[in-house]
Amino acid sequence: PAPAPAAAPAPAPAPVALTPQPLPPSGGDRIFVSPLARRMAQQAGLDLAGVKGSGPNGRIVKADVEAALARGPVAAPAPVAAAAPAPKPAPAPVVVRAAHTAVPNSTMRKVIARRLSESKATIPHFYVTMDIEIDALLKLRADLNARSPKDGPGAYKLSVNDLVIKATAAVLRRFPACNATWTEDAILQYHDVDISVAVSIPEGLITPIVRSADRKGLAAISNEMKDLAARAKAGKLKPEEFQGGGFSISNMGMYGVSDFSAIINPPQAGILAVSAGLQKPVVKDGALAIATVMTCTLSVDHRVIDGALAAEFMQALKRTIEDPLSLLL
Repeated sequence: PAPAPAAAPAPAPAPVALTPQPLPPSGGDRIFVSPLARRMAQQAGLDLAGVKGSGPNGRIVKADVEAALARGPVAAPAPVAAAAPAPKPAPAPVVVRAAHTAVPNSTMRKVIARRLSESKATIPHFYVTMDIEIDALLKLRADLNARSPKDGPGAYKLSVNDLVIKATAAVLRRFPACNATWTEDAILQYHDVDISVAVSIPEGLITPIVRSADRKGLAAISNEMKDLAARAKAGKLKPEEFQGGGFSISNMGMYGVSDFSAIINPPQAGILAVSAGLQKPVVKDGALAIATVMTCTLSVDHRVIDGALAAEFMQALKRTIEDPLSLLL
C-alpha cells in the first residue's frame, strides 16, 4: 500500500501586531473613552486628561478627540522658577599667624601707647629742622671735664646732652611762648623752665624732669640728670619727678641716629629731637671745611606755636650751641 502522506507542517503563527499603547492620563482619576477615540488620541499623541468627554457618563468619544485636535496643542504651563537660594555668607578670613611669642603689654606700655596715639591724633604737629655745628661745644665740654675733680662731691662729667639741656633751657627763657600748653580757653605759658628728658628703660620710655633748668649750672644739670636716669632705670622715680614739665628733649645721638623727629609729649607744645654729631663738609668763608654737625628737629603744636616762632626758636638755639661760652654766663 502507498505510504500515508506526510503531515503538512503546521503554519507559522501569525505575527502579533504591536499596537501603540495610549498615553497614560496625567491625572490620577479614571478616564472613560471609546476604543476609537482612544486610538485616535494615541495616534495623535493627545493627552486625554485634558479632554472633556461628551458621551454618556462623560465618556470621551470620537467627536471630542476631533474637537481637541482642532483646537491645537495646549501649551504646558510655564514652570515656576525656583527661588534663588540665599547667598551663603562669605567665610571669615583665615588669619595665618607665623610662629610668635605673645608679650603681654605692661601698664607702662599701655600708657605710652595711649598717650602717643592721642598726641598724633589730636595735636597738629609740624617740624622745623636745623643743622648745628658742635665743634666749639665739644671743645668746651672737654675743657670743663678736664677741670673736674676726679671724685668727691664736686666731681662731674658733662655729656653733650647736658649742654643741650642747658642751651634749650636758656632759649626757652627767652621764648616763653614755646614753653606753653594749649587749652580751649587759653594758652598757658609756664613761669618755670622745667625740661622733660626722655630716658629709655626696659619697660619702655620715661621722661624725668630737670626743673628750673635755666637757673642751674652745667655741673648741677649733669649730676641731677645722671641721678634721675639711674633711678628711672631702677624704677625708683617719684611721680612728681616725671609728671609735668613744659618742654621735652629726646636725644638719640648715642645710637648714631643722623636725623629723626619726635612725637610731642602732651600736654606740652614742643619736643626737640637731637641726633648724632657727624663729620660733614661745610662751607666757611667761601672755603670747604669739615665740621661736626648735629641735626636737631623741633616738633611743635601748631595751635600754640606758629612757623615763624618755631624758626626763631631754632635760630636762637643754633646760635647758643655754636657759641657755647654764653652758657657759662
